Amino acid sequence: MDTKELLKKVRKIEIKTKGLSKQIFAGEYHSAFKGRGMTFSEVREYQYGDDVRNIDWNVTARYDKAYIKTFEEERELTVMLLIDTSASQLFGTKQMFKKELITELAAVLSFSAIQNNDKVGVIFFSDKIEKFIPPKNGKSHILRIIRELLDCKPKGSGTDISEALRYFTNTIKKRSTAFIISDFFDNNFQKALRIANHKHDIVALHIYDEKEYKLPNVGLLKIHDAETKKELWIDTSSKNFRNKFEKDRHSFYLKIKEIFDKTGVDSQRIKTGEDYIKPLLKLFKKR
Repeated sequence: MDTKELLKKVRKIEIKTKGLSKQIFAGEYHSAFKGRGMTFSEVREYQYGDDVRNIDWNVTARYDKAYIKTFEEERELTVMLLIDTSASQLFGTKQMFKKELITELAAVLSFSAIQNNDKVGVIFFSDKIEKFIPPKNGKSHILRIIRELLDCKPKGSGTDISEALRYFTNTIKKRSTAFIISDFFDNNFQKALRIANHKHDIVALHIYDEKEYKLPNVGLLKIHDAETKKELWIDTSSKNFRNKFEKDRHSFYLKIKEIFDKTGVDSQRIKTGEDYIKPLLKLFKKR
């Protein structure tokens, strides 16, 4: 798209998502994430009702009394967006492509973050690292992120979440909150996710379109896999085929969910064409 059209789209997304951030998400974001960024302050004697997990056993042993570590909320967090730019994001059957939904979600999270004085950085990935934007704050920085997302032309077409997570953990040394925004068409990233979530606070936003999980009955259909470039004719008029397809896709979803559960990563599914406010608020309140 040309520069004029790009700037027009950036402005449209800014108006929509900045308003949502101010009116709805800013307070919820603070409650859900700011309390997770805690720095050590001091030790004091244990008092009834204190969390025993904060006991400082070294000091306790030295003075023969229980002492606990106290923490204070960090004034500034680093928020990283790990954004899937693989070819499957250029799909959508209701109102918008997955890429458009991802762009709006990234904008909402970014504006919510800078309203809480946090820095925002981005890693675009496919089956390779496409682009890294270092964490900064400020409106102009967020507008750059939106612009880069809209104009992104990835070199890779597949999805390698492990590679994105390895790059993230090696690049960002300070503990941060990271949102992976993807359709997760990759089921071999559990180890990398566990390592990343041990060092950082990871949240997964699982983007999907309903037709990826439930085929319509439209007879013979030629399908094209955007990531592998393979093409195949399928008979959607066959009820057995449609049932098998749905069963396979549901099994895939359960496997992805199992990975999140096993690694202790909070996750939320968000569907194209539906209001994403409720799913985001549900995620924030869950934390």
